[in-house]
Amino acid sequence: MSGELDAAGTAIEGALLGAVVEPSQGSAGTNQTGTCLNCGATLGGPFCASCGQKAQVHRTLSAIWHDILHSVLHFDGKMWRTLPMLLVKPGELTRRYVHGERAKFVSPMALFLFSIFLMFAVFSFSGGSAVQNNWQRGAQEEATRLDKEIAATEARLSRPAKLKTGEAKELSAKLNELKMERNGIAFATTGAPIYDEAGVRSSDGGKRWLSYNSKAETGWLWLDQTLDKGAKKMVSNPSLAFYKLQSNGYKFAWLLIPLSLPFVWLVTIGVRGHRFYDHAVFATYSIAFMSLLFLSITLMSRIGLDDSFWGLAFVLIPPIHIYKQLRHAYGLSRGSAMLRASLLLLFIVIVVSLFAMTLLFLGLLG
Repeated sequence: MSGELDAAGTAIEGALLGAVVEPSQGSAGTNQTGTCLNCGATLGGPFCASCGQKAQVHRTLSAIWHDILHSVLHFDGKMWRTLPMLLVKPGELTRRYVHGERAKFVSPMALFLFSIFLMFAVFSFSGGSAVQNNWQRGAQEEATRLDKEIAATEARLSRPAKLKTGEAKELSAKLNELKMERNGIAFATTGAPIYDEAGVRSSDGGKRWLSYNSKAETGWLWLDQTLDKGAKKMVSNPSLAFYKLQSNGYKFAWLLIPLSLPFVWLVTIGVRGHRFYDHAVFATYSIAFMSLLFLSITLMSRIGLDDSFWGLAFVLIPPIHIYKQLRHAYGLSRGSAMLRASLLLLFIVIVVSLFAMTLLFLGLLG
């Protein structure tokens, strides 16, 4: 129950963080007269012309809940204008925001923060992402298959009179291999082997348990010791290690933006009139969309939609979205946009790999 409460709190926290970086320009209100309660300037409308504060303020408890719900669900009404454009016209959204239409749309950073925290909250409620759930399901299915095969092999070995010459030795070797495989799955999911008599063959032909015996050699003693300590913890408790990697993924998701910037710049070389700010808006909106897409796919998988359907969606939608965003954000021709989108898709693999390596390094540091 505490996990669900934490997830709900995280979703609200993400929305409030988004609201902090998302100013409420363009919000309507009732015309007011008098002086601003914040700076004392004369009011001539719903907002102070000097400091921007609303003319009408509230001091009721309901106003606090209104602000929270407003931040989570409303974003001053801009969310419902931004999301449809992010889905079907991402390039136009990027271009219009870059060229000054800021009050109409949720800023890329606010949308990014909201999507990341919402994804964390939903995954906490639903029991994990589609990738994690599929891996767990696959591991469970493989464990079930191995358990049945181990039981069948042991049953055959329990009747030596019915075995042919040399067959008992072959079955014993097979049984040991099956138990080693089963130990591997158990170790990956629980951190401990099931069969004490089986293990992993060492180089000297003996048996040893799955463990971390390597030594880091970076040249800095303190870093070597830290990495070795972190590696041993990860090997001894894979489930906890996976949880920490997932948590770091949410905390450091913002690293995807600076990691993406050089590659967005590379694929737009030759397109004049654009700055790194434009590339940052492009990358942040794109990452926010991919987060929401991943979240939607996870929800579809959880309600029992066919794997092939949402799997195909995950393969097809990102390239199409990137192509449309590139073409209309930078004013490219179809051919140029297709070529640049193809290059960017290759670069995305590099970005994700760098991000994963960063998370692994942070996990080793503890």
